[in-house]
Amino acid sequence: MGGLRCVDGSYLTVTPVACTDSVGAPYEVTLELHRDGTPYGSVGERCGWLLARLARGVDEARQGRGAARRWADPEDRFPGDEPDGELFSFRYRTRAGLPGGELRCQLRTIPVWQAGRGEWRLTRRAYVEAWAASGVGTRAVLTSSELAGFVRELLNEAEGCLKGRDMARNLGGGAGTGESR
Repeated sequence: MGGLRCVDGSYLTVTPVACTDSVGAPYEVTLELHRDGTPYGSVGERCGWLLARLARGVDEARQGRGAARRWADPEDRFPGDEPDGELFSFRYRTRAGLPGGELRCQLRTIPVWQAGRGEWRLTRRAYVEAWAASGVGTRAVLTSSELAGFVRELLNEAEGCLKGRDMARNLGGGAGTGESR
């Protein structure tokens, strides 16, 4: 299970759980959230291929591909052309429309004063925020290598609960674009 130490000192655990079809065969994942061991929400139904795409994007950005090459420090390199933006947002709503939790990741550009140089240095960080159905939230702030490790850990566990199925197999066109039975 993937986990993050949050800025408030709590620990957010994110566990992929298999979604199964009518005959019980696993085909995708949903994420179960726990904060300090207490259930916190269920989000991101059928989000595995999105996580696989994000993992590939973070890896490419860290190598300096695309717009990420503008950032000298690999820890500041994330996918996307915008300096600030959203990398993912997984939500759950009940059939009645009530919120059941949220897990999202937004990029933020942060100026840091370099006293010795007398100048500002811009850094980028991923803000991973989780919200319980009750409206209580928590946040972790990650470098690109920390985000890459967190997402890879989730993918490895997802592939395990899907009995070895490769979550990246539909990366080109997205879910539902593979061969039909």
